[in-house]
Amino acid sequence: MNRVSRRAVLGAGAIGVAGLLAACAPVHPGPTPTPTPPGPPAWSALKSAVGGSLALPGDADYDTVRLTENPRWDDARPLAVLTVTSASDVAAALAFAKKYRLPVALRSGGHSYPGYSAGGAAGTDVVPSLVIDTRGLTTVALAADNTATIGAGASLAQVYDSIGNAGRSLAGGSCATVGMTGLTLGGGVGVLVRAYGLTCDSLTAVEIVTADGTVHTANAKSDADLFWACRGGGGGHLGVVTSLTFSTQPAPTVTMFSLSWPASSAPAVVAAWQAWAPSADPKLWSTLKLLNGAAYTTGLGVFLSGTWLGAAADLAGQLAPLLAAAGQPSKNGSSQHNYHDAMMIYAGCSGVPVARCTTAAGGSLTRESFSATSHIAYHPLDAAGIQTLVAQATAAKGVAGIKEGGISMDALGGQVGALSSDATAFPHRSALFSVQYTATFPDGTNPAPLDTYVRGFRAAMVPEWGDGAYVNYADASLADPATSYFAGNASRLASIRKRYDPTGFFTQPQSY
Repeated sequence: MNRVSRRAVLGAGAIGVAGLLAACAPVHPGPTPTPTPPGPPAWSALKSAVGGSLALPGDADYDTVRLTENPRWDDARPLAVLTVTSASDVAAALAFAKKYRLPVALRSGGHSYPGYSAGGAAGTDVVPSLVIDTRGLTTVALAADNTATIGAGASLAQVYDSIGNAGRSLAGGSCATVGMTGLTLGGGVGVLVRAYGLTCDSLTAVEIVTADGTVHTANAKSDADLFWACRGGGGGHLGVVTSLTFSTQPAPTVTMFSLSWPASSAPAVVAAWQAWAPSADPKLWSTLKLLNGAAYTTGLGVFLSGTWLGAAADLAGQLAPLLAAAGQPSKNGSSQHNYHDAMMIYAGCSGVPVARCTTAAGGSLTRESFSATSHIAYHPLDAAGIQTLVAQATAAKGVAGIKEGGISMDALGGQVGALSSDATAFPHRSALFSVQYTATFPDGTNPAPLDTYVRGFRAAMVPEWGDGAYVNYADASLADPATSYFAGNASRLASIRKRYDPTGFFTQPQSY
């Protein structure tokens, strides 16, 4: 019982008999009054209260700042986009949204697969919202203890460039424009994951503004439950992250390798890879892709790429068991790089200044429309399951409007499994690999056939892999997303949500 209700109960003793009789008399109250709306939002008041920039429909920069990284959500017309410069800006925005009863959408990198961060795109179940955009918070600062404090809007390219040039490293993904915050909040599967663990495993503190406007510095000792939830519990439900602090490791030398096989080898390659990759030396990570589409004139493409942190001369011995079972590839290459250069190669920005490693105006990268969903694989496929997988990947060729589609499987194991399933909010510690079903398509293409394809591919594999999924590859069509993403951790996340957002202010779909 809270203090207010306790005082109310204690005060009942002073009512007296007459008061009690009166209290028991029937009453006929009118309808519960609805608070009077405060009127149209006074956007000028918000603009004057923050240090960041506010873009409204009709403003010169509105049609630029409203865009996310997926052009399929470009029809979104948010109420406004606030590009924040501090936690106090976020607190002011939340207070403003409460006052005027405005929905909010949260954005860091702008890669929300279902388009939730677009702030009101058709088909997302998100109404036009005030977008709180942290992409202006891009500072990356290394401390004397080799911890890195990273602004919530920093992209992976910016992080890799800053810490890599300082001789330090973090485990992260390969997409240049993905935001460090979204990656971390969902767990963080990436190209060094088996050696370093998930991105969230290196997180030591997070600055987050909760629905009541309080700025928390959550870590293992302070707001420990909130900190736990920020390590794999997904974004958009508990608050607005403004910075993250990570432990870093000395930058390794990275041997990058890539192999490919003809389509006829696909079943043997899948069988060999799933038996080898999750239990390989933790210094070795790999991803296996089966892709098809307009550019694949000779049929299904079968590609494997990865990273090795051991001596370059030892890579051949690491690959030998795979090749013995899969057969010799048609292409097999490797190259050695320092950590910084390897990560920038993955990002598609080798030799490109980091300021241009972006899809923004003047950048060297381009946005691409896509549809995707996911699986978490706990069991290897049998021969029938492999046949289904290969057939589904091959079928991408016939999907209307597709450029490239199929499946990508990223090896887990190694340090990912060093923690228990409830050590962080990310529960899939004992899984063999994560799975992503993808389809890219030209801007303006009807996405429905592409969505049908990737979701149909997933459905075909449910008998083999169940319903587990990766929250960073969110899919609005999942029947029970909390269980798929968080398994046994879902109930604890729901309890934490009630504590930090008791009124349900954050309304992003697929909540817990």
